[in-house]
Amino acid sequence: MQKRMLFERFMYILENDDNYQVDETSFYFIDDPEQKEHMIGCIRKYDRPYWIGYCDIPDGCEFYTALEMLEAKVFNGKSIKERWNEIELITIGAINYNEWLEMYNENVI
Repeated sequence: MQKRMLFERFMYILENDDNYQVDETSFYFIDDPEQKEHMIGCIRKYDRPYWIGYCDIPDGCEFYTALEMLEAKVFNGKSIKERWNEIELITIGAINYNEWLEMYNENVI
């Protein structure tokens, strides 16, 4: 089992993408037997830089803020914030989650 990151810390990291690589982050829900991969990220060159892929909306969706993205009810009618304890991070910024933690010396609980 991986180290758990607090939701507030994850949101801080997304909001401070100038200090952290977060352009493409992948995860799955631990209660999903298929471990279907979902994607979120931030690309600043767009008007709505935060995005979600592989969710309830067929072509994904875009948002102005990290909080708006994390509170969007697009995962079986619930948000990432609501389902945070059910999430297993695979990558952050397209880097393996544990390697990303080491790269940024992140201490998570």
